[in-house]
Amino acid sequence: MKICIYGAGAVGGLIAARLAQSGHEVSVVARGAHLTAILKDGLKIVSEGKQTAIRLKANNDAAKLGPQDCVIVAVKGQSLPGVAANIAPLLGDDTSIVTAMNGVPWWFFDRLAFGGGKLHLESLDPGGALSRAMPTDRIVGCVVHLAASTPEPGLIRHSMGERLILGEPGGKNTARTQAIVEALKAAGFQAEASTFIEKDFWVKLLGNISFNPVSALTLATANRLIADEYVKAYMVAIMRECLAIGRAVGVDADIDPEARMDMARHLGVFKTSMQQDMEAGKRLEIDGLLTGTLEIARKAGVAAPFTESLAGLARLRAESTGQYK
Repeated sequence: MKICIYGAGAVGGLIAARLAQSGHEVSVVARGAHLTAILKDGLKIVSEGKQTAIRLKANNDAAKLGPQDCVIVAVKGQSLPGVAANIAPLLGDDTSIVTAMNGVPWWFFDRLAFGGGKLHLESLDPGGALSRAMPTDRIVGCVVHLAASTPEPGLIRHSMGERLILGEPGGKNTARTQAIVEALKAAGFQAEASTFIEKDFWVKLLGNISFNPVSALTLATANRLIADEYVKAYMVAIMRECLAIGRAVGVDADIDPEARMDMARHLGVFKTSMQQDMEAGKRLEIDGLLTGTLEIARKAGVAAPFTESLAGLARLRAESTGQYK
């Protein structure tokens, strides 16, 4: 397959490297020092104690890369408007768009029974620009269960996890999903198809909406958040609100918050992506995790005071350092 990864950061870079190693024609859209390093020395991957460098086509201009069979969008929510404005040259008649990202996707309501496909998440897709540039009939959602980081430009450090869950909105998967799953499996990932990808996003959201913002506020690793009884209780309350919001719109994550805590316990000492971004001075993914979820809560008529308080605290903290606007 001819595959472009739009956003070659920690997750996107790892996917790009492995797909290239397994024989696909892979290119990446990257920028700045990261792009310079990739062009100079290749994309370097450290995994299981071994470092490899993979040469692949890279550019900051999608128009230079041409139409693809598949585009994997692996950026954070705050970078999606830039993707929407520039992705068109990568799209042929049958190009699939894989959204490999955290939080609530902008297309979340498009194939749900709740709202009859007429509801729109304005907080995530103002004016519908994302929906026009990346229409739902091209979309394959991807929930990422792995941890990686970019300690320096051109270098991806893979620390744990291999699991990628993929599915088309509404659960009616076509051949496009199976082809992408098979490509990712052959590249060494534990890839699987889901018949209700919205549920898989919501299960992941349960941890993201609690651990990520709280870790950014406290600069504490996940194990320390769990160990503090007050903080843990606060995060459990947020998870319970998140569960209620999902159930109200027909998306039942069907997991107990304590079980979700156990998933984090199993990972041990780690920094969430939002804590890493806070420490690095990068923009924070507040809208995709918190603002979008609260918009869903309002549409469903579900009260979420704990989630609202966390959203307000995280937003003000990030605004004070220029990491959110």
